[in-house]
Amino acid sequence: MDDIDSEKSEVVLDVEHLSIAYETRKGDVQAVRDVSFAVREGETVGLVGESGCGKSTIAYGIVNHLGPNGKITDGHIRFQETELVNRSQSELNEIRGNNIAMVFQDPMQALNPSMRLGEQLAEVLTSHRSISEKDARDRCIRMLKRVNMPDPEDVMNRYTHQISGGQQQRVVIAMAMLNNPSLLIMDEPTTALDVTVEAAVLDLIEELKNDFHAANIFITHNLGVVARVSDFLCVMYAGQMVEKGTVVEIFKRPCHPYTRGLISAVPKLGDSKLDSVLYPIRGRVPAPANRPQDACIFAPRCDYATGECLEARPPMVQLAPEHAARCLYAAEIESRPKTTRRKSKVHQVKEAVEESPGQESRKMVLDSENLKVWYPTAADNVVSLFGLGEKKYVKAVDDVSLRVAKGRTLGLVGESGCGKSSLVKGLIGLEPLTGGRMQFLDIEVREEVTARAKELIKDMQMVFQNPDSTLNPSYTVGKQIARPIQRFKTVPRDQVKDEVIRLLNAVRLSGTYYDRLPRQLSGGEKQRVGIARALASRPDLIICDEPVSALDVSVQAAVINLLLEIQQTFGSSMIFIAHDLSVVRYFSDDIAVMYLGRIVEIGPAEKIYDPPYHPYTEALLSAVPIADPEAEQKEIRLSGNVPSALNPPSGCYFHTRCPRRAEMLPDGGKICEVEKPPWRQNSSGHRILCHIPIEKLMEIEPVVHHREEEETVPAG
Repeated sequence: MDDIDSEKSEVVLDVEHLSIAYETRKGDVQAVRDVSFAVREGETVGLVGESGCGKSTIAYGIVNHLGPNGKITDGHIRFQETELVNRSQSELNEIRGNNIAMVFQDPMQALNPSMRLGEQLAEVLTSHRSISEKDARDRCIRMLKRVNMPDPEDVMNRYTHQISGGQQQRVVIAMAMLNNPSLLIMDEPTTALDVTVEAAVLDLIEELKNDFHAANIFITHNLGVVARVSDFLCVMYAGQMVEKGTVVEIFKRPCHPYTRGLISAVPKLGDSKLDSVLYPIRGRVPAPANRPQDACIFAPRCDYATGECLEARPPMVQLAPEHAARCLYAAEIESRPKTTRRKSKVHQVKEAVEESPGQESRKMVLDSENLKVWYPTAADNVVSLFGLGEKKYVKAVDDVSLRVAKGRTLGLVGESGCGKSSLVKGLIGLEPLTGGRMQFLDIEVREEVTARAKELIKDMQMVFQNPDSTLNPSYTVGKQIARPIQRFKTVPRDQVKDEVIRLLNAVRLSGTYYDRLPRQLSGGEKQRVGIARALASRPDLIICDEPVSALDVSVQAAVINLLLEIQQTFGSSMIFIAHDLSVVRYFSDDIAVMYLGRIVEIGPAEKIYDPPYHPYTEALLSAVPIADPEAEQKEIRLSGNVPSALNPPSGCYFHTRCPRRAEMLPDGGKICEVEKPPWRQNSSGHRILCHIPIEKLMEIEPVVHHREEEETVPAG
């Protein structure tokens, strides 16, 4: 080819009418049906959809990792014009790792914990090329530098557990890029990462795409991520491709009801429960064995479905040269009336929230000052035994003050290691408080949960991130919800079952779930059971630790709406921890930003997301993936990792990573290195812990600018 643009137009992978099935005792079960798409050189194609939609199955089909009972039943997979279907294992092994590479969701599963990282990286080269170990090692070090790995020579000698999660993902990406593959497949590579690490990894993926001109397939359920990295988007539902087109076109004009449902279930950065509503998609993805063959597969969950949708499987409708959707009404979907009305209390809840009194006029449920959660180090045993040296502590939470009013939600945000989970563990009594004062319902509390009065335990409950680790697989749903009711004597003994069913109905589960076991429930249903169990004691404060981070976007929207309804119905206060700042902004009334055990900014939610920002808050907001490919977003990246809480920096804890102090303070911000920052008051309840004056912080431009804000919205 004559130029880069023409080279990029070359098709690297062509998937045509691909169908994949798994052999079972009851016969073949079709997991993927009639999927077609192409990936060009230097282009990223995003595959998006809920869990169970077949995204990963397609990826594994391309590299023939379907397992012993998986098989391609129809279609073609052409890689650089070479057919991959029905190729021998030896031929595929030559292609895999050399010309096609894959980055998995969990780097711990892709890396061998018993081998040094350098050995694993070098093996990728020596197994595919005639290269000496020294040359392989030198090339690995150069690639680690290319993926911005600090101190790559030292990393080569480390084991997997000796580096952070973000660094593990960089090693896996470096491993995938070592042989300069023509096709790179990434399966949820940033799901488990902090927002700042995720932003750095996504930057890296963009850089590598531009430098190596590889074709990329990016699999994710996060619409913000896919909007940022993809050029072309394919929307999967229940094993079928229901819409495909350029990422800008699909986000601007989604034409399949499922795509429209996904987008309407995600809060935009800055949206709140007062000015917007999340619309979850009702129902769930059907199991592969229960999918209709001669009807629209999405019809049972579709708000636009008619009887005609059940008569035949709809064809792909071409809407534009590079935009097609599998729906009978794709061309008229924007103006078409809905045939099903969603039954939801969200609008009533929204109105009630708008009419509710502000924080100043409410009773404080939780009032804490100067809280500390310090963990002794192993060296303390030696100090205690011999009386030598000075005791050292990991200061996970250091001098934190919080207030939560009745019926309000406080959001907690920050990177991993900043102390969010340690703080809530201290509040609920799972960890001892080292210092400070805590008042809960006007009662002084210092004891751990085992020593607390039953009434205090009853009134403060927690919803954990992973329901699988908190639900007993041997007990039915009904028994697990009934246990706290019986212990706290919420209702008389003869009314326990009725109360359980009432709680199941409150979390949008019917009484039929009473006798089911956790393994019979989906992830979203398990989380609802966890919420019902937390509600069983009728608590005044519910602490939610990442309750929606592992859920699909539609289930996430349903759980958020459910929590809003519960809060309004029961008047509960909440502390809500999440790494998705869009979700925190939408759900919370007040927000506290934590860094290295301290709160650096706190105030009403609407104040936190507009200037003035603490420099750390600004960096967090700039790293959030936004579900709008046309949004203009600042690119502020923090260097290095969060410092150790065992030996925190002097002065301002954030000064080692702060991108603003040199330009906004005299002498390059040397004061930040030696003096603790003061609290600066911006407006009612909005405080920032920073040496930079509020007036200077007010000069900072907003992090995100949506183009639609410039457009005039027509009346009506």
